[in-house]
Amino acid sequence: MTRFMESIRTITVLMAGVAVVSSAVAASPAHDLDATVADAAQAFMQQNDIPGMAIAITVQGKQRFYNYGVASRETRQKVTSDTLFELGSVSKTFTATLTSYAQAEGRLSLSDHPSKYVPQLAGSDFNKVTLLELGTHTAGGFPLQVPDDVHDTAQLMDYFKHWKPRYAPGTARTYANPSIGMLGMITAKSLQMPFDVAMQKLVFSKLGLSNTYLHVPTDKMSLYAQGYNSDNKPVRLNPGVLADEAYGVKSNAKDMLHVVEANLGLVEVEPRLRQALDQTHVGYFKVGPMTQDLIWEQMDYPVQLHTLLESNAAKMILQDNAVTRLEPPLAAQQDVLVNKTGATNGFGSYVVFVPAKKIGIVILANRNHPTAARLRLAYRILESLD
Repeated sequence: MTRFMESIRTITVLMAGVAVVSSAVAASPAHDLDATVADAAQAFMQQNDIPGMAIAITVQGKQRFYNYGVASRETRQKVTSDTLFELGSVSKTFTATLTSYAQAEGRLSLSDHPSKYVPQLAGSDFNKVTLLELGTHTAGGFPLQVPDDVHDTAQLMDYFKHWKPRYAPGTARTYANPSIGMLGMITAKSLQMPFDVAMQKLVFSKLGLSNTYLHVPTDKMSLYAQGYNSDNKPVRLNPGVLADEAYGVKSNAKDMLHVVEANLGLVEVEPRLRQALDQTHVGYFKVGPMTQDLIWEQMDYPVQLHTLLESNAAKMILQDNAVTRLEPPLAAQQDVLVNKTGATNGFGSYVVFVPAKKIGIVILANRNHPTAARLRLAYRILESLD
């Protein structure tokens, strides 16, 4: 099939295969929203050669789901709100919630140092950082990924024992999987259970997520979308050390919108989990136009598109950025936009919500693509909602 014919087929799927599920949204605004989402999604998919995507929106608890394209180019199976996508770094928000839950349980404190839970790290430069700095990317400068020559826990511990910071903890921000990965490992040790067990028992289950996984069960594999890399080759996550803790969650639009509503306070959860969710919205560092929470990132609302793009720009991911520590930390705010982007080699995701408006958006796609494209898509939808 030629590229032109494939494009025509994709457009046909977009127009004929869209599924919209609504609950109690007024007719005229809903029609306008549907038209905006359909137009924006079609442009996004064509411009970025996206096989399939799911969009979920909540407005004060009223949900809408939009599904486009295919979960697999090979099988032509259509995307639904049950299709599983790799979340990439959006997974970090679950790790942050688990850490906050452990703190609410009295199992750890964000002011603790790593050797309290990993004694072999005592005396290392790594032990000079706090758990808070691990959870805010301000520990001293790690590479974006765990080094390629680290294949197991013993090698990981050796790496951290010999790690040397580029700057004093709490003075700059360097986005990195090793730091949040270690926070997840330490949290699991404080809870005295494996990380995947702790996540399933204390976060996924307590949030009521029925189709969110670190390891997709065999009987759910038919729901797992095929991802495609920037060369359009089919790929799925090939997990390395600390993958579960940093980027390993797979979920669908239904569950992720439920997560957004839980963060917005629209879902009733047990008191300690509510405390944990709220704690992840506390601001600890100012970096450019963005405030760094525990993994979540926030900007004052209303926000301009250029501010949203700047806060999620490549320099925020790939460079050291000076920070200002907020003393005292900034309590959870209402007039803010809270967001987190995520990507793996074959998927892209974005979660954004505005507490004051009680609105939220989830975007899941099964091809690697520029982050800015997702942000522009979400911003267009957000303008329509607001």
